Amino acid sequence: MKFLHTMLRVGDLDRSIKFYTENFAMKLLRKSDNEAYKYTLAFIGYGDEKDHTVLELTYNWGTKNYDIGTAFGHLAIGVDEIYKTCETLKENGIPITREPGPVKGGSTVIAFLKDPDGYPIELIQL
Repeated sequence: MKFLHTMLRVGDLDRSIKFYTENFAMKLLRKSDNEAYKYTLAFIGYGDEKDHTVLELTYNWGTKNYDIGTAFGHLAIGVDEIYKTCETLKENGIPITREPGPVKGGSTVIAFLKDPDGYPIELIQL
């Protein structure tokens, strides 16, 4: 067995692709439209889907926003230089919702932000 992908519904596909590719160095792996059911899928990630878990962005045509709900937690992205990464994100106009620092009761350095649709992202110092 293998974990393949996580899917997020997004209100503006191009905005979300730009957010993840420009700020987190992900690559657009493939994109497809489904005319019959009126949606577009974009798969992004750090490597080919056969070797890596990826993020599926789903745009349902005409839907601009979603309720995220209380069951969803966050996406986690490992970064080499968390303090520098957060400064760069801030320079790019992305607010950090939890500044980098050790997790409560531990030593792992984390930070939080939200993507354009409001999904929480945890950055974890590698």
